[in-house]
Amino acid sequence: MGAPASGTVRPVVVVGDAGLDVVARHDGPIAHGGDVRAKVTIEPGGAGANTAVWLAACGASPVLVARVGADSAGRQVHAELTSAGVQCAFAVDPDLATCCVVVLVDENGQRSMLPDRGANARFSPADLDPGLLAGTGGHLHLSGYVLLDATSRPAGLAVLEAAHAAGWTTSVDPQAAVLIHSAEAFLEDVRGVDFLLPNADELLALTGSSEPASAKSLLSHVGAVVVTSGPDGASWVDADEIVSIPAETTECVDSTGAGDAFDAGFLAAWLAGASKRDALLGGVRAGSRAVSVVGAQPPR
Repeated sequence: MGAPASGTVRPVVVVGDAGLDVVARHDGPIAHGGDVRAKVTIEPGGAGANTAVWLAACGASPVLVARVGADSAGRQVHAELTSAGVQCAFAVDPDLATCCVVVLVDENGQRSMLPDRGANARFSPADLDPGLLAGTGGHLHLSGYVLLDATSRPAGLAVLEAAHAAGWTTSVDPQAAVLIHSAEAFLEDVRGVDFLLPNADELLALTGSSEPASAKSLLSHVGAVVVTSGPDGASWVDADEIVSIPAETTECVDSTGAGDAFDAGFLAAWLAGASKRDALLGGVRAGSRAVSVVGAQPPR
């Protein structure tokens, strides 16, 4: 898949979770039933929100569609995102709380997450304003968490269908290898998507291999696969070729949101007309920035 015409400005709608992350950076292994000292901060998070904020940081003007609770956390998330240049199109759930994720970050910057999707789990087809997909030439990015939860999956499918009907390009990040219980079912859900954006673990769950070349088997469902492989860089795989670039050498402080940042950097570059290699470079640079700071979003 080639790049859009250079210099065009395209609307970008992101659909996914928005919430707060409780980030606990601990020293040494977790002592089950005991205490481990940690540095704890509360950061804005949610995969959809992360990608939207990084898109704004990369020069795009994104709209984020999500569902939050009628609580102080939801209001805080809205305020944080608005100040970061993201237009929020939120549905407010009268019963469930705003998404909250406990993120445990070890001494190597690797994260383990304990997510409570909260209101996002009740994201419904009615939560998308059809007017957001009006006009031509826009791009929709969908977080795979929406598809991988049975309660929000119908909304994810409806959003993709609406984007395809409007003639928009689309992308999906699978988000979580451990939640892909059926590769066949997930691939049917994303059939017709322009870009599938898995990391190596998610590619393994979908193809049985973490090697970028295995993504060729997915091209009967999607237009192109863009694979992130951590320290091994990133690759664009389509019917014509495989283009790969190395990772940047960066100290990993906190890996939370690195994939979301990559998605944003890649999409922002591609939407601005970048070549395959330069679009990958945009993603790698944003991902490298993300792992160099605490939290999943750019410092305010």
